[in-house]
Amino acid sequence: MARKRGFSTFSLSFLDIMSCGFGAVALIFLIIKHEADSQVEAVNEDLQAEVNLLQEEVNIGEEYMVRLRNTLAAIDEQLVEAQGLARRINDDVEATRSRVEALSDNDADEKIRELQDRLRSLDEERQRIEDENEQRGNDVRRFVGQGDRQYLTGLKLGGTHVLILLDSSASMLDDSLVNVIRRRNMSDSVKRASKKWQRSLATVEWLIARFPREVNYQIYTFNTEVEPALENTRAQWQSLSERDKLEQGIENLRQVIPAGGTNLERAFRSLQSFEPMPDNVFLITDGLPTQGARAAKRNTVSGPERLKLFDQAVAVLPRSIPINVILAPMEGDPLAAGKFWRLAQISRGSFLSPSEDWP
Repeated sequence: MARKRGFSTFSLSFLDIMSCGFGAVALIFLIIKHEADSQVEAVNEDLQAEVNLLQEEVNIGEEYMVRLRNTLAAIDEQLVEAQGLARRINDDVEATRSRVEALSDNDADEKIRELQDRLRSLDEERQRIEDENEQRGNDVRRFVGQGDRQYLTGLKLGGTHVLILLDSSASMLDDSLVNVIRRRNMSDSVKRASKKWQRSLATVEWLIARFPREVNYQIYTFNTEVEPALENTRAQWQSLSERDKLEQGIENLRQVIPAGGTNLERAFRSLQSFEPMPDNVFLITDGLPTQGARAAKRNTVSGPERLKLFDQAVAVLPRSIPINVILAPMEGDPLAAGKFWRLAQISRGSFLSPSEDWP
């Protein structure tokens, strides 16, 4: 039977004990070493950031210093230029003072007399031009056309009581019958903007701008009715010197909407209500009348019937009054030009059928 072995503290391997001890010491050393390195790295990062910030401030300061040096150099250059300019100005002042002192009193008097003569001559020239303008026409209203042509119209602009008769019937919307019918059904703004109607309004302004200063005038629109351009002035002559009334009358014309037929007889009868009667009439129209003293029984009027209505209108026209006709021919009304030309000739007026770019 084997003998039982006893227990002893030295029964464990000595090398095992030593290995465990050394392992524990190495582990502790590694832990302590890692913590120290982490703290050193953290401290180094903070210091590096502060160093970078200080370096950036130094760079900015150096840049500002360069700018200040450049600015200082520019100021020095400007100062030198200013000093040179000041010296030149002083030299000019001294030279001018010397020239002034060199001039004698007689020379100064001579210069003054020359300037006075020149001023007197200019004043005479101004007065002459004003007199010519006054003789040429009035300056109450000016009109500058957009056309490219200059006309010797032959229109007789004389007279002391002048009446303008402006056709405001629907045919004044366009030169073509088809377009007249088409525009007649459009809005009021489109009707007012019609090129033909705008040309007619421009013609009225052109005439007024060329009336002599002493003229008394009146403006009537006519279709089936006859109305003055300025309200409550029927059969009343207006003076060109009343600028506000003139401008208001023109503005009222711009608000008129062409509509209805053409009653020339009623327009000619309106002349008889004036006292004194007109001594010059301007008729702005586009064709023969479509209505007379009696209401038409049909919607359409033939060519012969329009000729008859024209003759009836001329028959009520007071004698010895010149009728100046400005005709914008309407499509399908070839006899109108001849009839109105004959009316102007008989009444010792004038006849004009201008192009589309007039006035």
